[in-house]
Amino acid sequence: MKDYFDNAPAKGPEGNMRGFDPEFSDIVDYILRITYRIWEGKQVGLCHDYYSEDCPVYTLGGYVEGAEVVMQNTLKTLSGYPDRTLHADNIIWGGDDESGYHSSHLICTNMTNLGPNEFGPATGKRVQIQVIAHCVCKDNKIIEEWLVRDNYALAEQLGYDPVEVAEVLAQTPLDPSSKFAKWLSSEHERVSKTGRARMQYPAVSDNRAEFVESALHNIWNARMLGDCNLVYAENARLHASARDDLEGVASISRFYMEILGAMPDAKISADYSCVNSMNDAAPHVAVRWVIAGHHTGNGRWGMATGAPLLILGESHYRFEGDKVIEEWLVFDELAVLTQVQRARVAPNGA
Repeated sequence: MKDYFDNAPAKGPEGNMRGFDPEFSDIVDYILRITYRIWEGKQVGLCHDYYSEDCPVYTLGGYVEGAEVVMQNTLKTLSGYPDRTLHADNIIWGGDDESGYHSSHLICTNMTNLGPNEFGPATGKRVQIQVIAHCVCKDNKIIEEWLVRDNYALAEQLGYDPVEVAEVLAQTPLDPSSKFAKWLSSEHERVSKTGRARMQYPAVSDNRAEFVESALHNIWNARMLGDCNLVYAENARLHASARDDLEGVASISRFYMEILGAMPDAKISADYSCVNSMNDAAPHVAVRWVIAGHHTGNGRWGMATGAPLLILGESHYRFEGDKVIEEWLVFDELAVLTQVQRARVAPNGA
């Protein structure tokens, strides 16, 4: 099948793609091509070619499994946003063809709501949100995916009040025996066991991914928020979900404090990191992370409910020299609000 990637360079010795179709020159080319074909090309049935039949897809709003369900969900999205485009702002990858490639795909998605959306009837509004899709790819298929989408910003741009949307979503009880509920519970338990002892920073030039992982641990788990000054340039910019861009290290530190104020016992687990970029001119790092804690503080998410909260997220970092100059941070804050509202609906877990 021809598409606009047909001028891609021939496969080189640096990117072994054993098990993948010979048309793919490397893992970045694979992700770009299959994303375009499924979404912009509307070849939705190719989900069966490029997703395994048992592929788990983890999102904070739900859990699905297998190529057939991925295809059905893609059709549902396109019915509401038939002109959806997915612009790859960056793809950072790790791994290999033997253990599986990891791709962290930072997407700017533009679309017009021309059909019923997940919150209500068509609004006709044009929206733009950030998404990061973290895929594990092996033998020409995606075999595991973590998907984070800024649904809070989506609801706002469509004209909805995200709190009201979360209240409606919370009316649907969470079946404790479902795979989704079990995943939320097991992840919360796993991340909550993370220690708080401060970690030593490696030299940035030696291992930027390990440096970022150490920073996340020290800032979040060891509560060394002053380390933001060690990690971020004074004029750093943070593109954070559901917020205006944050300018400067002081604003970034306040952003962390805002979440920690609502979840004072929060722990973070950096579950995968990799370094490289479509743009080799500046070093980039991707980290997939999970935060777990309890909603025992008042603040952005309203009066404390005591509810266990889980946040699945991913960040891309751009370095200049030894410090982060720019970060893209994506998580589904609407799903976090739904967790809070579900606790208000059923405070005793009923």
